[in-house]
This record gives sequence, structure tokens and C-alpha cells, in this order.
Amino acid sequence: MIYILPIILFLIALFGIVVKRNLIKIIISISIMEYAIFLFFALIGYRVEGVPPIEVEGVRYVKFVDPLPQALVLTAIVIGLATTALLVAIAVRIYQKYGTFDIEKMRKLKG
Repeated sequence: MIYILPIILFLIALFGIVVKRNLIKIIISISIMEYAIFLFFALIGYRVEGVPPIEVEGVRYVKFVDPLPQALVLTAIVIGLATTALLVAIAVRIYQKYGTFDIEKMRKLKG
């Protein structure tokens, strides 16, 4: 039940990628899709009534929250930010060449 939000976000982003014809809207949809996957991975490490993975002398915990997915997500966020910046830079160059962000209009133009 906890995984329903990332699934909904992923489907909304997939809809935006498939249906929209504007490059900026497609880039935003790709970013939403990335963050839905990040949220899913962070939720994989979640444990109900889990405690932070910090050991204290004399205290024994049964359930720790898994920190590995969270660490991987932090790395993936940085990579996702760089990917988004690259996509925006490419979109700007396409706009400079064709004068539009609309994919259908770009297909009709020669150049």
C-alpha cells in the first residue's frame, strides 16, 4: 500500500512523455519519472517502527531502517540533476536552431 504514490507518479510522468509534444513538458515528465523511482527505492529501505541504524552500547534493536537504498538514491539524485541539466541544454540548442519546442513542427522543418 505504501508503494502506491511512486506508481501513480510514474504513470503520470509516463503519460506526459507519451502524450505531450512540447520538449519542456517531456523533460519535466522525465524528471517526475526519475523522482518517482527515487521515492520507490527510498521506500524499499523503510521499515515499520524501524530505528536509525546507529548502535548504542547496551541497547539492542531488532528493526533497523536500511540505509543502503537511501544512500543510492542520494547518488542517483545528483546524476538525475546532471541529466536534467543536459536535457535542458539540448532543448535550448534545438530551440535556437528550429525556433520551437514542438516536436511535430520540428519534423516538418528541414535543416
